[in-house]
Amino acid sequence: MSKTSTPKKGFKKYILGFWIVFFVGILSVIFIFLLASWGALGPMPTFEELENPETNLATEVISADGQTLGKYFKENRTPINYEDLPDHLISALVATEDERFYSHSGIDARGTLRAAIYLGKRGGASTITQQLSKLLFTDPNKSGTFNRIIQKVKEWVIAVRLEEQYAKNEIITMYLNKFDFLYQAVGIRSASRIYFSKEPKDLTLEESATLVAMLKNPILYNPVKDQFKDNSEQRRNQVLKQMEKNGFITQKVKDSVQSLPLTTFFSPEEHDDGIATYFRAYVQEFMKDWIEDNPKPDGSSYSMYRDGLKIYTSVDYKMQTYAETAVEKHLKNLQKEFDRQNQNNKTAPFRSIDASEIESILKKGMRNSDRYKRMKRRGIDEDSIMATFNRKREMRLFSWDGPIDTLMTPKDSIRYYKSFLNTGMMSMTPQTGEIKAWVGGVNYKFFKYEHVKQAKRQVGSTFKPFVYATAIDQLHYSPCKEFPNTPYTIPKGKHGVTEDWTPSNAGGDDDYGGNKTLKKALAESINTITARVIDRTGPESVISLIDKLGIDTSRIQPVAAIALGTADISVYEMVSAYSAFANKGVYVKPYAIQRIEDKNGTILYQHQPQSRDVLSEEAAYVTIQLLEGVTQSGSGRRLKSNSDYAKNSEPYKRAVTGYPYVFENDIAGKTGTTQNQSDGWFIGMVPNLATGVWVGGEDRSVRFETIAYGQGATLALPIWGMYMKDVYADESLDISKEKFERPDNLSIQIDCDVASEDETSEEKEEATEFEIDF
Repeated sequence: MSKTSTPKKGFKKYILGFWIVFFVGILSVIFIFLLASWGALGPMPTFEELENPETNLATEVISADGQTLGKYFKENRTPINYEDLPDHLISALVATEDERFYSHSGIDARGTLRAAIYLGKRGGASTITQQLSKLLFTDPNKSGTFNRIIQKVKEWVIAVRLEEQYAKNEIITMYLNKFDFLYQAVGIRSASRIYFSKEPKDLTLEESATLVAMLKNPILYNPVKDQFKDNSEQRRNQVLKQMEKNGFITQKVKDSVQSLPLTTFFSPEEHDDGIATYFRAYVQEFMKDWIEDNPKPDGSSYSMYRDGLKIYTSVDYKMQTYAETAVEKHLKNLQKEFDRQNQNNKTAPFRSIDASEIESILKKGMRNSDRYKRMKRRGIDEDSIMATFNRKREMRLFSWDGPIDTLMTPKDSIRYYKSFLNTGMMSMTPQTGEIKAWVGGVNYKFFKYEHVKQAKRQVGSTFKPFVYATAIDQLHYSPCKEFPNTPYTIPKGKHGVTEDWTPSNAGGDDDYGGNKTLKKALAESINTITARVIDRTGPESVISLIDKLGIDTSRIQPVAAIALGTADISVYEMVSAYSAFANKGVYVKPYAIQRIEDKNGTILYQHQPQSRDVLSEEAAYVTIQLLEGVTQSGSGRRLKSNSDYAKNSEPYKRAVTGYPYVFENDIAGKTGTTQNQSDGWFIGMVPNLATGVWVGGEDRSVRFETIAYGQGATLALPIWGMYMKDVYADESLDISKEKFERPDNLSIQIDCDVASEDETSEEKEEATEFEIDF
């Protein structure tokens, strides 16, 4: 009896030991999970953090027609809703990453057991929810086996909590909004735009499969990296196979899509890439000031790079595109002619200055450079800094045919960049102040200085309408009023003149004779008559007018010479001031920011219009009539005629693209050219749109040698013409072709005898084409 009882007791002991070990193991695992949930194994998210997981959301700049102009971000993430995700993207995700996603509660027991038995050789066990918990709340950078085990335990606990907190579709949306696809493509919306240049809802099946393929490893399966394209295509096809296996697509569809080549439309979204870059830089400065003055309710500050703000602007995406296209077409062609004329210029790109002046310009450029400022902050002495500008280094330079990689000294690169003609262009609605297009330069990545609001340049003859408007408003002058076109002197001591001032016309002694109406005088930019007019109004009255029109007059001296455009004024100021003429004498302050919303859609800022009456409706309309004369018979008539001169002249053949324009509607405008052809201007208006263009070199000594190429009608007017040609071709924009509205009870005579304006001889026509003053 004792012989048989001994083995039984021994067996029971082993059985008891097994169950003790088993239950101790189970309890230990449970205890480890409890420790993790209590935070004993490291910080765990609170209920509030689970409810509002911290993410860095990009601030989005949105056009008036709902297009994304750009973003400001630490991470380029712009979340979207589940409803904006295509069904095949969701199906691809579930089929590939988590087949039992809709049946588990955060942990896939079958997948975990399979991974444990086969040591991960038949696939991992992480669910979509676990992957989300890893992205949101755990640190994947901790190394070591023990740390990885702790991280996995925390992932499981957080995954279960996330499942309790969120619906399945919310978990999918959060995961896709959080994943980093590389190249600043954080989240599915950025990835769709960067890799395929489209919104997620527009992704095709193969494009969705390509993005889902990247979730396994965005480097190893990246479709735009040449060395990994084969990997990406193979992984994409595996995603399609998983979709077919899980019944989301048929075998026929799978085979068809798998046969397609791997294609992308790669469009990186860096801060200085894309459309409206100069405008976005302006918005960035606006936001810095707004954020400083408008803290959150809790006293903390908003962040453009983390808070997911939405900035709704007045800029129209199509008009901005047309403006940038016009600038590129014209300046690319104009630059070729400029470079051609500089081939025999020993001081190129500068003219009429000596070696010491050139060296001074280059030194100023060096001191304004980022390189100089960085080294200065580090305490490096002046001589050592300047020495670095004479050592060659690899650099990438701008060219109109694409970036150039070369070896060059920084000093030579500064001279190289000085050789480019640049531009500033702004378009706005006179009645509302809405800025519709803003081009601050030729390429923001290479030329950071902005030429719409930041830069101020001499405005030349574009200033003359302010002189005439003052005379019309205060002295009730008619466009038909005549003045003798003879030399005119304002004596020393009058109107700030330090010595007798007798301005000459552009054509010299041959440009005098007879009488000219005000309309004809403005059309032909007759300096002598403009001098007569400001002598009667006084420069103080003109400055008072432009001050009310929004122009900064703090540095404009009340001297008679301002009549010819000696003042430095920005494109922004000039366009907004001219707009008052089209808006019946009412100045409306231009604006670009419509409203600002937080990530939840709460309005944080709403634009409030600012306007004031400046001129009588009658005076404004009469000024418009004068400006129409410029496009009817003056330097702007190229916009409305197919003149033989413009078609056959060398300047237009060489330098102008897109001519003829042949607008049949009324256009009010004015060209401007400054001394030595340093600045070319054109400001043109139709009833509901005012647009101004400036073209010139960064330094005033960078210019064309002759007025044939250096006048506003050649430098700036063609950009306006090409832009408006595209704008009018797009009927959705509803830009007016109507006449400017004539006020009731107009008392000033505007219907002048136009017989004298007929151009009957080739000599007179050619002379008029070059009648641009200083």
